[in-house]
Amino acid sequence: MPVRTRVTVPLRFADGYQTDAGMVTFDGLSDGKEHLALALGTPGQFPLVRMHSECLTGDVFGSQRCDCGPQLRESVERIAAHGGYLLYLRQEGRGIGLYNKLDTYTLQDAGLDTYQANRALGHGDDQRDYSAAAQMLTALGATTIDLLTNNPDKVAQLRQNRIAVREVVPTAVHASPANLRYLAAKVAHTGHTIVLPAVH
Repeated sequence: MPVRTRVTVPLRFADGYQTDAGMVTFDGLSDGKEHLALALGTPGQFPLVRMHSECLTGDVFGSQRCDCGPQLRESVERIAAHGGYLLYLRQEGRGIGLYNKLDTYTLQDAGLDTYQANRALGHGDDQRDYSAAAQMLTALGATTIDLLTNNPDKVAQLRQNRIAVREVVPTAVHASPANLRYLAAKVAHTGHTIVLPAVH
């Protein structure tokens, strides 16, 4: 599966942080989606990798209902300092799509948690498949990596797809009053390694 395009794009975040990213596109990914790799810093023998699933509401509009935007910002800086890749995966709403994700928000407002809302609409807890991400890493020559994540499923799926995860590096906890229930559900339902602040 070949690399299609490599192009350097200067990044500047709202808080002023700046870095250059080598944006890489691919031909022939298994799911046919337009996923993107950002090469940050100087990737070495064991690049630091973050698999970040697209979240329009959090990444672009700064939604406080999730921790996606802050995780994206944190990941870019940490990977740039270490050297590695951020894979930006087009798997909105844990794989159910933008409209369905917003539909689940209405059920969350009625009292369900994020996973219960998915099930109520006939979706799985997490429908993401990381086979294409493994293809991207293989094309980049990154077959032994350190993975920046709190999600054990990402580790398991990469290993099943012949990517050696040498070390799991946790992300920070980006808790706010608006997303505490969401984060607690990630711990309860899918074993995310997040230590939540005490609520008084």
